[in-house]
Amino acid sequence: MPALNVEFSERELEDLRQIAKERGTSMKALVREAAAADIARHRALQEGAEAFRQFFAAHAEEFAAAFPDDEPAVKDEAA
Repeated sequence: MPALNVEFSERELEDLRQIAKERGTSMKALVREAAAADIARHRALQEGAEAFRQFFAAHAEEFAAAFPDDEPAVKDEAA
C-alpha cells in the first residue's frame, strides 16, 4: 500500500498523541481516519455542486423568468 510521510510541529504531534490516547487508537489510525473523513467531505461537496449545476441548468428558464433582474445583460451581436 502506498504511504505518505507527513511532518508536524512538536505541538501538533503532541496534540495528536493526546487525542489518539484519549480515543484509544494509534496515531496512524487517527490521521488516516481524519484524511478519509476529509476526502469523503470533499467528494460530497463536489457531488452536491454537480447536482446543483444540473438542477440549475435544467431549470434555467424558470429561474430567468422568476428573477429577471438577476439575468446578465445580453450584448447586441449585430453591433
